[in-house]
Amino acid sequence: MIHLPTAPWLHYIGDAAAWIAALIGGGWVWRHRRAAVEQLARRTEPSYFIALACGALAGAWLAGSLNSLRFALPQVSHSIAGALAGAIVGVELWKWRHGVRHSTGGSFVIPLCLGVIVGRWGCLFAGLADGTYGTPTMLPWAVDLGDGIGRHPVEIYESLAVAAFLVFYWRALVLRRDWAVHHGFHAFVLAYAAQRFAWEFLKPYPSLVGPLNLFHLLMLGLIIYAVVWIARDASRATA
Repeated sequence: MIHLPTAPWLHYIGDAAAWIAALIGGGWVWRHRRAAVEQLARRTEPSYFIALACGALAGAWLAGSLNSLRFALPQVSHSIAGALAGAIVGVELWKWRHGVRHSTGGSFVIPLCLGVIVGRWGCLFAGLADGTYGTPTMLPWAVDLGDGIGRHPVEIYESLAVAAFLVFYWRALVLRRDWAVHHGFHAFVLAYAAQRFAWEFLKPYPSLVGPLNLFHLLMLGLIIYAVVWIARDASRATA
């Protein structure tokens, strides 16, 4: 078992580091995928980013709090998964209102990946107070967050899973693979939701439907969203 020094304030350090990582990723996109960024600018307007930000903020606190208010000690919280889902809802509503039928999320994939990869470590070192810890396990890489119980380091699982996707996506992007160029965002949503769905079984969250908790259901919704988008565009390409 690995004993980790933890403190609630380390979550804020993790959040700051995640934002820095995301900004670095955004800088890379601006430098190496300028055409995609300029295309996004032509297809949208400032209200697009307002819809994105409002959706992300609402989704983060709504999903996080709906889950944590069901804890033995209820608390208000926020969630990156909820932020992603909320941002998607906000953007899709904006696109529907403005008649935009193309994907607009490709430029956000690398910043999002880097933000998740780095930010989840802040959740880990925030310890038990963060509420995102894993269930007990006897595995040799179990972590002790201060209560003497070995737990699944689910934050590390998620960070490594998203890092693996980022390497795969980055290589495909450099090679100009069609899926990465045209469906990078939907591929990210699908990969993120699938791995997050798996790790949710290793968290002590209250269930809603059978063994499934709130985030299981949210991830299923994201998986359906991504698959529908990819399938729809594939059918258009072959029509």
